[in-house]
Amino acid sequence: MAWYNFLSPVNPVDLSRLEARSSGIVLPPRSASSGVTTTDALSLASVFRAVSILSTAMKQLKAHAYRDDLQVASPLWMRSPSLTLTRSAFMEQVTNSLSLSGNAYLLATRNGRGETIGVDVLNPFDVQIQANDDGTLAGYTYRGTVQYSKSDIQHLAYLRVPGNLYGLGPIQAANAELLAAKDTRDYQSTWFSDSGVPSGVLRTDQPLSVDQATAAKDAWNATAGAKHGVAVLGNGINYTPMYLNPVDLQFIESQKFNTTTIARLFGISPQMLAAALDGSSMTYTNVEQEYISFVRFTLQNYIVELENALTALLPRGLEAKIATEQLLKSDTLTRYQAHAIAIQNGWMTTDEVRNLENLGGSLGNS
Repeated sequence: MAWYNFLSPVNPVDLSRLEARSSGIVLPPRSASSGVTTTDALSLASVFRAVSILSTAMKQLKAHAYRDDLQVASPLWMRSPSLTLTRSAFMEQVTNSLSLSGNAYLLATRNGRGETIGVDVLNPFDVQIQANDDGTLAGYTYRGTVQYSKSDIQHLAYLRVPGNLYGLGPIQAANAELLAAKDTRDYQSTWFSDSGVPSGVLRTDQPLSVDQATAAKDAWNATAGAKHGVAVLGNGINYTPMYLNPVDLQFIESQKFNTTTIARLFGISPQMLAAALDGSSMTYTNVEQEYISFVRFTLQNYIVELENALTALLPRGLEAKIATEQLLKSDTLTRYQAHAIAIQNGWMTTDEVRNLENLGGSLGNS
């Protein structure tokens, strides 16, 4: 099943629409003026960067198969789940589906024996959930025509709200905040062109008629005002430019506030979005703890959902787990000291340490 552009014209939906769709009623999309679409949200630099950070982190992770907490050889499809995408691209699309729509839908391809041989990511904006009369899941419709059963699709949700079959994502949950950030951005970008604020003022202590004032204005705009030369003004007229810097206009404060709000919304520290908080200072220890917190309380939301979905596609008795060690690596000296302690106390072997450091086999075989 082919994937296509995320930037669907479908607008984000509120809870009332989600409830209606869970009941089998599909309402028309709202007008663009009533909220922020996915395209609108991604046009905000902080949102784009937040989504990029999340997908970049997830692209580095790999899934492994376990039986009774012991790692075993993973099925071939787990190494690169999609039949048409690389492993990193698959992880990226799952992450982006959850962060942009609150839902991700994985379509399993099976062989004649019913074994999973591949998994593809469907565009979440093209999937409608079908409900039974009692509100339970009945199946899925893709692009309005293709029907899938519950066993065909693994549904991942960013946040589950009781009574709703659809997941709720950051953009849908905080649409008002994102709309305010977008309006602030648009207002700033058109301040001098559309706000009606002049670039300067012509002043004189002499009385001027309407015709004289108009002539002075036209003379300025035709010469110095249009960067064509030096203006010569009579009647004691002086030009005073309007110096309005971003600080005076509170543009900087507004940008900081919006960036902090978006960082909080996506579970990312403001520092990761290059928006340091006033009075904060970052040390190596702070940064390390920040990364650990990011993995535990932000990425785990994506990781657990994907682990559950992949486990459901594995043969009975196997469990999918996604390793996060790649994101939690300390500096070289700290890692080597920890490895030495582990070897000395018998917790790990030299070969295990070399494998963790991607150094291959044992020293004797290197």
